[in-house]
Formats: sequence, C-alpha cells, structure tokens
Amino acid sequence: MSVKGFLIDLDGVLYIEETSIPGAPDAVNWLRNRGYPFRFLTNTTMKSRDELVQKLNLFGLEAKPEEVFSTCVVAAKWLAKHEISRVQLLIPENAQVDFGGFEITDDRPDAVVVGDLGRGFSYDVLNNAFLAIRHGARLVALQKNRFWRTEKGPALDVGPWVAALEYAAETEATVVGKPNPSYFETALEDLGLPASEVAMIGDDIHTDIVGAQLVGTKTILVKTGKYEFDRGKPQDIRPDWILDSIADLPAFLEP
Repeated sequence: MSVKGFLIDLDGVLYIEETSIPGAPDAVNWLRNRGYPFRFLTNTTMKSRDELVQKLNLFGLEAKPEEVFSTCVVAAKWLAKHEISRVQLLIPENAQVDFGGFEITDDRPDAVVVGDLGRGFSYDVLNNAFLAIRHGARLVALQKNRFWRTEKGPALDVGPWVAALEYAAETEATVVGKPNPSYFETALEDLGLPASEVAMIGDDIHTDIVGAQLVGTKTILVKTGKYEFDRGKPQDIRPDWILDSIADLPAFLEP
C-alpha cells in the first residue's frame, strides 16, 4: 500500500455511543506507535471538541485536541472566513463553546446553524429558525445525515430537520461537514500529506466514502456502525478496501 496517513471517522468506527468497537482503541494506538499520522473526522454535533477528546481518552486512545476535526470546529472557521458573526445555533449548549467569538442570537441572525438537538427539536425551535431564514439568514447545516446508529438501533439525525427548513423556506442549506470536499481538504492540509497517500476509514458509504473519493483519497469501509443498514442495498459507490472492523487494520497493513 502507498498509504502513509489516515482520516478516521468516530461514530460507528471507533465506538457506538458509550461502547467502543472491540479492538478499535488498540488499532489506533498501533497506528500511533508505528508513526502513521492521522486525524479524527466526525459529523457529531452534540459534543464539543474537548468533550470528544475526553471520550476518546476514556477509551484509551490518548487523543489530542488538534487531532480532532469536529464539524463544529470546522463550521466556526467557515463562518469566520465568510465574515458571518451573528449566528443562531441549533446545537446543544455544551457544544456551543466551539463557537467562541461569535454573537449567538435568535434576533435577526446572519446565519442559522443547524446541528443535532436530539429531543430538543420542537415546533417552536424549527419555526424560529424558519422565520430567521425568511428574514435573510443563511441556512448552514453542520451535516445532513438521515440517521445515526445508537446502541438501541437507528435514530433520526440532523438531515430530516434540515430538509424541513429547506422545504419551508424554499432554500438550500450549505453543508459544512462530511461529505463536503472542503471539510476533507482542511483535514488533509493539517495532516500534511497528499490525498493520494491518505486513506479514509468510515462506516458510512454516503458521507465517509463519497466525500473522501471527491478529494482523491483512498477509502476503507468497515462493516461496523451504519454499514449494516446499507448491507444488501445496490451501490454504485466502491471503496478501495472493505474490512470487518478497524481492529483488522494492523493485520491488513502488515500481513
């Protein structure tokens, strides 16, 4: 293999909610000990980057904040680049710390930023966002996944709520997270390797694999997490390799 570095998804690849995928922490630590550089990429919007680092460390991964490219962090950079300072945030309060320096308001914001509020989504929340968009606010989706996998099975993700706002306000959201190519490009730039020498490891063929292929990286689909919900469906998308789990990565790299 010509792969010298990795981009690694979190949910469904390393853990499912509060349970780690068997062998996943050992595989990541194996990469670190062998000198492979990597970055964690996640569409998770219910936790701040610091909370994600703490969670990874609890699994024994010794993650560093600069290794975690959460969608909230990338979105904050995107908003600043586009000179957007007044934002309405539809994300949990604990995750809003990644938007330090912005004016968080429901009164005529410049952008409505939609993440996963879980049970916090309600008619009033969505209607206030709809009215802000009608008054000229830009609709920014941290991601647009249809669902995610919990320990009890599939659960609605951000996508359905974003689609509702798009339909009602007759607009199209700017999606900042995966599979947006610029999200991957930001991580690749930080990794310091050309796309052709990097492999993306993910469980979601529609966000992880497609997004990575758009920027030219190799792709590894693992049969954990969301994979089981796509099992048996006809797919035009072909990853470079398929593994049962990220736990199989060391043996795959050094058979």
